[in-house]
Amino acid sequence: MKPHDHAVQLAHGGGGVLSRNLIRDEIVPRFGGGPLMGLPDAARIPTGGGDILFTTDSYVVSPLEFPGGNIGSLAVHGTVNDLAVSGGRPRWLSLGLILEEGLAFAVLRRVLDTVRDAAAACGVHVATGDTKVVARGQCDGLFINTAGVGEPIPAFRLDPGAIRPGDAVLASGTLGDHGMAVLAARKGIDITAGPVSDSAPVHRLVEAAIPFAGGVRFMRDPTRGGVAAVLNEVAEDQPFGILLREAGLPFAPGTRSAAELLGLDLLNVACEGRLLMVCARDSSEGILAAWHALPEGRLACRIGDVNTQAGRVLLDTVMGARRLVDVPQGEVLPRIC
Repeated sequence: MKPHDHAVQLAHGGGGVLSRNLIRDEIVPRFGGGPLMGLPDAARIPTGGGDILFTTDSYVVSPLEFPGGNIGSLAVHGTVNDLAVSGGRPRWLSLGLILEEGLAFAVLRRVLDTVRDAAAACGVHVATGDTKVVARGQCDGLFINTAGVGEPIPAFRLDPGAIRPGDAVLASGTLGDHGMAVLAARKGIDITAGPVSDSAPVHRLVEAAIPFAGGVRFMRDPTRGGVAAVLNEVAEDQPFGILLREAGLPFAPGTRSAAELLGLDLLNVACEGRLLMVCARDSSEGILAAWHALPEGRLACRIGDVNTQAGRVLLDTVMGARRLVDVPQGEVLPRIC
């Protein structure tokens, strides 16, 4: 019996194969009522007054503060983004705090200030919450749980099953920044002009794509497991595949340097402020132009295309070779969100 067959491992939270297996084998059969890869970032719930979008997430990032943000801004952005990429307008959040005895009030105040400021910048309201305190050594400082409620944008009819060969794969900016920033802070890696988290909301990018919504098949923010995990989820057991081009992948210099130093593939590293989209080719240029008009979308680009290689995600390298882009098997970067 393998170690991960009888007990939870840290790698179960890293966004790779073990994370997917945990959800598929233990959670979905009890609650999901459907296949793992069909689960959206936010559930669409019918009500008497119209549908709502509902999502929840927990944040256990270590360290609590990192270049480009902290656990508070991360919690707001992550929840807002889950609603936005599900084709919705974020409206309300809950805020659940688990505090460890001994947490400095100075740290707590900084985190709460960033929650307040990030929510205001996103146009969402913290409507309810809860606070618990646990004994020293039981929490690692501070954990946050957020839930979010949003309103569906009628123009979007997102359906990964509508993806067809010839569709374009777009990214709204540089990839892997958040995961590398957190890892560098955690390990004390000091790189001049090193990685800075991309933690930010993507709801304005979604709004900018509304005029082209008819051509938008799929949206996701590539968090745990990065671009590789998201695209493999999309292509798994499908009649199409995805071909990425290494020369077109956007990476920040500091992030690339840190990844090369540590031998990590940035396609497996989390973003927390990027939008990944699959859309019809004839919609892609209009969407990119709309994104380029926004500060958060100025580096947006087409990173690949949908092809007929069923179920596979491939990468054309700058050396002229073609390799498989797979989901990481073990621990990559747990505790990054």
